[in-house]
This record gives sequence, C-alpha cells and structure tokens, in this order.
Amino acid sequence: MIMKMFIENESIYGFNDTVEKLSESIVSNGWKVTHVHDLHETLKKNNFDVLPVKVLEVCRPDYSVKLLRNDSERIYSSLMPCRLSVYETSDGKTKISRMNSGVLAAQIGGIVEEVMSVAFSDMENILKQYIKN
Repeated sequence: MIMKMFIENESIYGFNDTVEKLSESIVSNGWKVTHVHDLHETLKKNNFDVLPVKVLEVCRPDYSVKLLRNDSERIYSSLMPCRLSVYETSDGKTKISRMNSGVLAAQIGGIVEEVMSVAFSDMENILKQYIKN
C-alpha cells in the first residue's frame, strides 16, 4: 500500500531545468509556488552532504478554500499545500516525486475527495510534459 501512496518518475530534463520549467508551468496553469525548500543547501549548512533535492510547495487558492472554510475539513490542512520533490539520484538521473493524493482522497470521501482528486489530476497533467516515458 505504501508504494501506491507515492509516485516517482524520471524527468526528461536535468535537475535545475526541471525545477525551473516545472515552477513556470505550475504558475502558468493557475497554481502558486508558495515556497521552495532547498534541502541540499539546508543540510550543507549543517555539515551534511546530499545530492540536490528541492521540494516545491504548491497551492491553488480556489481549491484550498474549499477545504479551509469549514471546521469539519480543516483537519486535512496538514496535507496542504501540495508538495512535489525534484531530486538527483546517484546515477545522475533527475526524479520527480509526489504523494498520490488521489488514493488518499478516495479513502476520505466527500468534499475532500472531490477537491484533492481534481488537484491531483491537475498536477499530473502539468507533470506529464516533464516525465520520461
């Protein structure tokens, strides 16, 4: 079950190009990139060396408000914003990973399933142009 909760694909671009192009595409599709966590740099400042990893926090306000306006759905705010991870592997490949929020949403049901399923579908459509077949 755990492997169904996460999706990983190889990017057709290198690390920096993937982060840059993906960020631009996210914004041009009506989403916001609210923050980018550079885990490589954060760990480097703490004397640890890992390959490049950036986590993009993305949000679509018109989706988010549907989960945040009612107390009964606010419990799911810990799943927000959506996150995508772009990282380099030891064999030089660039990967994109994300949580399969569609699977999780189906287990919750209701408005959560509706919103998260649409958000997941949107993001998969954005990502498909960057994924190696």
